[in-house]
Amino acid sequence: MRLITFADAAGSRAGVLLEGGRVLDLGAAMPPARDMVALIEAGPTLLTQVRSLAANPPAAAVLPLASVALQAPIPRPRRNVFCVGRNYMDHVAEGDRTRGVTQSEVPKYPQFFTKAADTVIAPGTPVPSHAEVTQWLDYEVELVAVIGKAGADIPKEKALDHVFGWTIGNDVTGRDLQRRHGQWFKGKSLDRSCPMGPVIVPAADLDAADLAIGLKINGQQRQSSRTSKMIFDVREIIHQLSAGFTLLPGDVIMTGTPEGVGYAMQPPQTLKTGDVMELTIEGIGTLTNAIGD
Repeated sequence: MRLITFADAAGSRAGVLLEGGRVLDLGAAMPPARDMVALIEAGPTLLTQVRSLAANPPAAAVLPLASVALQAPIPRPRRNVFCVGRNYMDHVAEGDRTRGVTQSEVPKYPQFFTKAADTVIAPGTPVPSHAEVTQWLDYEVELVAVIGKAGADIPKEKALDHVFGWTIGNDVTGRDLQRRHGQWFKGKSLDRSCPMGPVIVPAADLDAADLAIGLKINGQQRQSSRTSKMIFDVREIIHQLSAGFTLLPGDVIMTGTPEGVGYAMQPPQTLKTGDVMELTIEGIGTLTNAIGD
């Protein structure tokens, strides 16, 4: 099952992406599930009802996909987007090489930071070039875990019980700002710098431990790896992040990017107006956005 948030003249609401270019409008078919966060907060019983409805959708609640606009699955997270940096060893190594470091060390702990919540944008929405503030705009494909059940001090063995589902995120970054300010928030929180989507796949439908993950720029493969190469897997990330800190339903966690980012290429490659970014994760789909003016 692929859950979406979409909008039309009647407003924004949750839905299910059906076969044949159709959308099940949950706002019409199941009002308690009208909003994605409300659907997540309602828990597994409502999700089971949604699944049954999607298997036999009422005709009155089905819309053509072409008649609606996809939004980010959670258009505006209630809190900052939680992120993990330097979580694939080959990415650690490529970053170290740009600083002249030849012997990279495996991080001992996850490196957490955040992007502002209102950086999140929909599939297909242009990402500003921000040419007036950064000369080093870069991309990062990431698996995103969507939290479904609140919890703090979550044991590693229970961590996946708190995951509602999976989506794709693009951690667009101003590299020069990231380095200039030391703390990463500024370089990571430029307006409209976090494309997310196109769908949420419920955790019960997808084991995210070993998925192909990749990114293309203008059709050229830049990143290609597997989620099994994470230094800290999703269970460890949730365990560490929730230590003394309560995760809430609808929170989103970007789990790090593999090697192949633009700033580490020889020569370095920056994103420019017109560049098309295609991010693909096996079992979820493809998230596409272009760089605007």
